[in-house]
Amino acid sequence: MSKEENPTEQKKKYFELRIPKLTFQNTPINSFLVFTVVIFAFLLGMLTNKIIYLEQASKVANAQPTGQSAEAAVPTPPPVVKDMKVGKLPTLGNKDAKVTVVEFSDFQCPFCKKYFDDSHAQLKTDYIDTGKIQFAYRHYPLSSIHPLAQKAAEAAECANDQGKFWDYHDQLFGQQATWSALAATAAVDSFVDMAGTVGLDTTQFRSCLEDSKDKKNVDDDAAVGNQVQVDGTPTFFINGTRLVGALPYSEIKKVIDQELSK
Repeated sequence: MSKEENPTEQKKKYFELRIPKLTFQNTPINSFLVFTVVIFAFLLGMLTNKIIYLEQASKVANAQPTGQSAEAAVPTPPPVVKDMKVGKLPTLGNKDAKVTVVEFSDFQCPFCKKYFDDSHAQLKTDYIDTGKIQFAYRHYPLSSIHPLAQKAAEAAECANDQGKFWDYHDQLFGQQATWSALAATAAVDSFVDMAGTVGLDTTQFRSCLEDSKDKKNVDDDAAVGNQVQVDGTPTFFINGTRLVGALPYSEIKKVIDQELSK
């Protein structure tokens, strides 16, 4: 007598499904999955970039005043410096003049030389020699881009110790192209040679320069420049009104005349 199958077992076999096991050897299915992942990653990347863009645009919009575009935003100019001091170096012109011009400068700066070449002589003729203004020079060496500027400023201070600051000032700017191309040691020798040209005791001058005797004077001027927001050379303060760069003489003259007319 044969054994009959249990009805429960028959029912179980009726609903049993056999799903094929997927492997990476199934090339058509594997290609489809890879393609799907690539498309999903692309769409996700686009969505992410869109979100970042919208967040940045929102930040820019919130940073601007109402009704003002990013292109129209203009930084507020530094305030007029009413109590600008002339520093320790001797000034040119009339100490009691109605107008005082203070220049923050760098002897190795090409724009400072441009002012010296193009405008300083005319300013001296029109306003300094006539007693209409007092003119002061203050150091602001940009050592990060002008490696000899600090030592040149100290050399000018050493010349001032012997009463020849302005003569030496003119020599430094007049020969800038020569000494600014030298290595540090050769530049010191050049500074000493210039000292002899203007009639200084070169032994005393070299000792002063090599010992950095007047470094503090230069650093003090630069510290004041930082306090009044000097960020480039030359920077002029005409009765405290700030002008920046090697501007045409007419621009400097315009502000001086405005101050004289008050």
